[in-house]
Amino acid sequence: DRVTKAFITDADVARLEDLIDTLEQELPPLTRFILAGGNAAGSTLHLARTVCRRAERRIVALLPPADPLLIRYVNRLSDLLFVLARVVNHRAGQPETEW
Repeated sequence: DRVTKAFITDADVARLEDLIDTLEQELPPLTRFILAGGNAAGSTLHLARTVCRRAERRIVALLPPADPLLIRYVNRLSDLLFVLARVVNHRAGQPETEW
């Protein structure tokens, strides 16, 4: 049997954006840059975001160029991980460290 390739659609990107919008409603707005950290879960999500951003930079540098939809998806995924880190810390009462 052949392996079926995974594929990403505009709906997948929209799903990430909708989830980001929903989660951001419970957070105070960002007015300054915040440092990664917080509780164990929040810190781990911040770390996952940095790994995702690194993957995004490598995807953007590929030749031939990667599908722009893939780049948008990975970008939104890293945005979601950032928001999830903030939400986890917020729900735990962990203050954000501004820089």
